[in-house]
Amino acid sequence: MHDPDITVITSLIGEPSRARMLLALMSGKALTATELALEADITAQTASSHLSKLVDGSLITVRKQGRHKYFQLKGQAVAGLIEQLLTLSSSTVLKTNSGPDDPYLRQARVCYDHIAGELGVQLYNALVAANYIEDKQAQTLLTPRGTAFFEQLGVCFSTFKEKKRPICKSCLDWSERRNHLAGSLGNWILNDALERGWLKRVPDSRVLIFSDEAHSKRFARTYGLKLTDNTEK
Repeated sequence: MHDPDITVITSLIGEPSRARMLLALMSGKALTATELALEADITAQTASSHLSKLVDGSLITVRKQGRHKYFQLKGQAVAGLIEQLLTLSSSTVLKTNSGPDDPYLRQARVCYDHIAGELGVQLYNALVAANYIEDKQAQTLLTPRGTAFFEQLGVCFSTFKEKKRPICKSCLDWSERRNHLAGSLGNWILNDALERGWLKRVPDSRVLIFSDEAHSKRFARTYGLKLTDNTEK
């Protein structure tokens, strides 16, 4: 028996054009080869070669719909790995400030399928303060009080149990260096906020913004946040 060869994964991620395409897919959206070529600033032919390697390496998946092919990250494990690499990269001695230069990305963004940035960290801290979740640094647990709270909001936990992912999972935010909430519950909160119109996504970006001040107040009131940043636009 041989140990797994991590150089296969690192070589796939380490190529600059492929790295830019993987970062683009951190939005959680399915993108075409043409869109990913534009993100990586390469030709369509070169992008096709890179995408084939990423598919063969099980880092992304491809879905066919009509005449088009759409590419996505192959699950939360891949997204988590990229987020950890972002955290490590931003903590090197070559940078004095962690996280993205874009202030809107720092304030609120999509981390594959949940809320990240300052807003994600504030949400996580508010849920801990209300005893809805229990923070154990690398592990996050849903409390009985939290179960009752989220059931009132419309969460059906029985559907979560059918999935092969934790209900709650801490994700170290690469710009804030503190936890935000991932897992099935983190995904539900993001989708619910989008469906209610509280948050909206900026086109062609990972950025999340509040639709208006009234929606930001509803989000804050629901989860007990004291918003300290301006995520409206």
